[in-house]
Amino acid sequence: MTAETPTTADIDLIQRIIPHRYPFLLVDRVRDIVPFQSATGIKNVTFNEPHFQGHFPGAPIMPGVTIVEAMAQTAAVMVGVSADLADKNLLVYFMGIDGCKFRRKVVPGDVLEMELTTLRGKPGGKVWKFSGRATVEGEVAAEAEFTAMMDLSAMGGAA
Repeated sequence: MTAETPTTADIDLIQRIIPHRYPFLLVDRVRDIVPFQSATGIKNVTFNEPHFQGHFPGAPIMPGVTIVEAMAQTAAVMVGVSADLADKNLLVYFMGIDGCKFRRKVVPGDVLEMELTTLRGKPGGKVWKFSGRATVEGEVAAEAEFTAMMDLSAMGGAA
């Protein structure tokens, strides 16, 4: 972390931090980054996403697991921005998901906002725990706590 640590990440910086790509890159922007502590991810939900072809025809709903994945991607970007991990080949693996609840459907046209807070983790550490809450227009869509391992060595990055 430096004095110039950004407080936002656009799609270019997101792609330089996490390896996810279409159709599995589920965060469009990250804002309000407080290094190693919190951030808010933005996902613009659009009808042309591939999961809507089958989930469900005539009544498209964003799958809950993709909402949780979007929260995890937001957390990874927050840590990546905080630790200056752009272009370092970061991989992130789920280790656990706890207390996951879905409260509202997320449908095409919604703007999903994922608020993430670090519960446990430190700069240079591999295992992190986060609390996430996804909302649409201020209404809670999903919430969960999850643990993840951040690995730079898996893709040839610095250890």
